[in-house]
Amino acid sequence: MAESARVDAWLWAVRIFKTRTAATAACRAGHVRVNGERAKAAQPVRPGDELRVRIQGFDRILVVKQTITKRVGAAVVAESVEDRTPPPPPRELTGFVPVRDRGAGRPTKRERREIDRLRGRAE
Repeated sequence: MAESARVDAWLWAVRIFKTRTAATAACRAGHVRVNGERAKAAQPVRPGDELRVRIQGFDRILVVKQTITKRVGAAVVAESVEDRTPPPPPRELTGFVPVRDRGAGRPTKRERREIDRLRGRAE
C-alpha cells in the first residue's frame, strides 16, 4: 500500500462515492474535510487522518487506517476505514396521522369527528 493517496481516490476506493468524479465534485463543493480543513481532490490522506464527508445532508466521520487507491473487496475496505459516524437520532412518532383511502370521497360526519378527535380538535 502507498504511504498516501489522493482524498478523492481514497473515498472512491472505500465506496463512499460510486464514482471518482462524484468524489471530486464533493471535494470541489466543500463537502469533504480532512482534519477539519476543506480538502481539494488532490490532497493526500495518510493513516490516522480524520475525514468528514457530507452526504445527503449528514456528516460521516471516517478515519483512514490504510491508504488504497483501487477498488477492492469489502473485507479490505473494512480494514482500511474506521467509521466513527454517530448513529442517527431516533425518529419520534409525534402522533398518529389519519390516512384516508384515495378516491374514498368526502368523509362522513362520523369520520370527520374521528379525524378531529385524532388531531386533538375535539370539542
